[in-house]
This record gives sequence, structure tokens and C-alpha cells, in this order.
Amino acid sequence: MGTMLRFAVPMILGNLLQQCYNVADTLIVGRFLGANALAAVGSAFTLMTFLNSILLGLCMGSGAVFSIRFGQKDNAGLKEGIFTSFVVIAALTVILNIAASAGIDGILWFLRTPRQVWGLMRDYLQVIFMGIVATFLYNYFASLLRAVGDSRTPLWFLAVSAVTNIVLDLVFVLVFQRGVSGAAEATVISQYLSGIGLAVYTWFRFPKLRPERAQCRIRWACVREISSFSLLTCVQQSVMNLGILMVQGLVNSFGAGVMAAFAAAVKIDAFAYMPVQDFGNAFSTFIAQNYGARQWERIRRGLKGAVAAAMLFCVVISAGVWILAEPLMKLFVDAGETEILAEGVRYLHIEGTFYCGIGCLFLLYGLYRALGKPGMSVILTVISLGTRVALAYLLSAIPVVGVVGIWWSVPIGWLLADLTGFGYYFFRKKNLFAENAKWDTAL
Repeated sequence: MGTMLRFAVPMILGNLLQQCYNVADTLIVGRFLGANALAAVGSAFTLMTFLNSILLGLCMGSGAVFSIRFGQKDNAGLKEGIFTSFVVIAALTVILNIAASAGIDGILWFLRTPRQVWGLMRDYLQVIFMGIVATFLYNYFASLLRAVGDSRTPLWFLAVSAVTNIVLDLVFVLVFQRGVSGAAEATVISQYLSGIGLAVYTWFRFPKLRPERAQCRIRWACVREISSFSLLTCVQQSVMNLGILMVQGLVNSFGAGVMAAFAAAVKIDAFAYMPVQDFGNAFSTFIAQNYGARQWERIRRGLKGAVAAAMLFCVVISAGVWILAEPLMKLFVDAGETEILAEGVRYLHIEGTFYCGIGCLFLLYGLYRALGKPGMSVILTVISLGTRVALAYLLSAIPVVGVVGIWWSVPIGWLLADLTGFGYYFFRKKNLFAENAKWDTAL
């Protein structure tokens, strides 16, 4: 458990810093540019989370393959996987960037963006899409380093980048009066600082990870293996965030006030459960490495310790969000915006009560990804998000329920997915670990 926590903590801190990119935009824009600008940047955050989740899923899936190869001490296979995955994901990144930039107006229509927010959100997205390549570079090399046991280096690059982003936000918005475009420009510059910096560092600091001439080839068998992890992990991540994006469109239909409340509350929500999400990713790397090395006893101890640690964290953070909901909202929204504050607090009181549900879900995602069952993670995501989207549209259409139905649909989706994931594990655990009879006895 100590090993897992020492590995997880830098990941947690790093991704919290990564969240600072958009949170800094949201906080500064909300305080200095008004509610409409806050609504625009907040909705853009949900869209960018969806687009980034595609790249993150591909990189995380490749990272699982890297971890298994590292555990097996298969250096040649590791290098070949690095080359193949980089070429494939880089090509997909370019395609995604072109498609997103060309389809801005269609995206705004899909999100049911109100007219008073349309122009601001378009200006922000035109700039922020330029950072998609930087997002790929950072997540790819961060996943590679974490797969070989280095979770600290990505943290340092993000720390420098996050501070740069905040400073540039203040300069571009307050000094140069660049508005929402300035906030986006600050974010993109900071993203490239961390992405290119980490790539250069990895190349020179870890020469043993550089593919040699013999590994600079793309074999179908290698592509198929990486795709079996990466594509399904990508589907799992993108389906999850596509559901959130569809909910964002529904939220937008309730007007700029609800949009602003949701924009601020979601940032708090993301900070609250981001640590347990990253702990789930660290748990997945731990399981994958030990699965590759056939260290069954360490896997058994890791499973028990991870569940206990995640649940303890979720209980503490749920209590904190419930108690501090209003002060946290006031970080983003002026105290005079009483309706926005009230809606945001109501959202946080509902979501914050059930963080244990999403904590379990992140552990289940990590477990099945590490054991070569990423398809099960996709199924759990479809259950969670399918329930969320269906109930959100159904309940919000009832006049006496309204927007509160959207908030309640989230924990219900978490609960149904958790029940499915744990049920599958307990009924199929012998098949999951069929390679080693000792595992069945230990369980």
C-alpha cells in the first residue's frame, strides 16, 4: 500500500495542477469578465474535457501495455510499443485537431449555446483548440514515465506550467484586456510548455526508452495489441465525457444563470474527486505491472488496500464539500449572484454526498484495464453515463423537478455501474485470474 500511495500522490498532485489550467481561466473570467463569460468558458471546459479524454484514453491504454512489458522485462517489446503507439496516436491527434477547429459552429449548435454566450464561447474555442497537440504530448510522455515507475517528473513540469498559466491569465485578461481569448492564449502557451518540456526531458533523461532502428517499425500484431487496450480505454473515457457533454447541452437549455452555476460547481466537483480518479489510474499501473510479473500476493494486498484508502478519502472529501459548498462557489461567483450561488450549492450538496460511488467506479475501471478487460470498463461507463443522460432528460422534463433532476441522475448512474462491476468481479474472479491457481486459493 505504501508503494502504491508513493506512486499515486505525484499523479494526484499533477492532475490537480492540470485542472488549474481551466479553473484559473474560469475563476479569473468569472470574477473580472462577468457571468456570460463564465458560462462560455465553463461550457468550453466540458467540451475540452471530452476531446482531451479521447487522447487521454489512448495514452492510458498504451500505458497499460508499457506497464505489462516493463513488468515482464521485455525491453524490445516496450520500445516497439512506444514507437508504434506514438505514431498512431499522433496521427489521430492531428485529425482530431483539424475536425474540432473546422466544426466549431456545429459544436456550439449541438451544445444548445444561448445567443448571449455564443460569440464569447466561439472566441475561446478558436484559441483553445490550438492546444490539443500539447495535450497529447504531455499525456503520452506522462503515461510512459508512469508505466516505468516515474510519477514525479510529470508533476514538476505541470507545476511550472500551472504557475505560468495563472500569471499569463492575469496579464492577458487584466493588463492587455484580451478577454476570454486572452485566457485561452494563456492556457495554450502553458500547455505547450509542459508538453514539449516533458517530451524533451524523456528523450534525453531516459535513453533506454528510445526505440532503436530495429524497433522503428509498425507491425500489425503490435498495433492490434496496443489497440486492444488503447481504443477500448479511449472509448471508455470518451463515452464518459460524451455523456457529460450531452448533459451540458441540456443544462445550457436552462439559460445562462444555470450554465454559470454548473460551470463553477463542476470545477469544484472535478477537484474533489480528481484524487481518487488518479489513485484509480495508479492502482491500474500497479496491478498491470504485478500482473505482468505474476506477483499474485502483491495484487491481493493492493486490492484490499486500494479499496480501503479510496473509501476513506471519499468520505472525508464528501463531508468537506457539503460543509464548504457556499464558500467554494463564492470563489468563482460574486456574492450578489444569489440565484447562481443557490443552484451551485444545491448541485454540490447532491453530488458531494455520493463521492464513494464514483470512487468505487474509478477503481473498477483501473482493475479491468490492468487485467486486459478494457471492454468491461466500457460497459460500466455506458451503464453509468447512459443512466445519467436518460434520467437527466426524463426528470428535467417534469416541471416540479426541473434542473434538479439533472443533478440527481449522476449518483444514480454511479450506483448502477458499481453494482454491475462488483457483481461481475465476484461471479467471474476465477476466470479473471485463471493463469494462476494460487490466486483462487488466496481469494
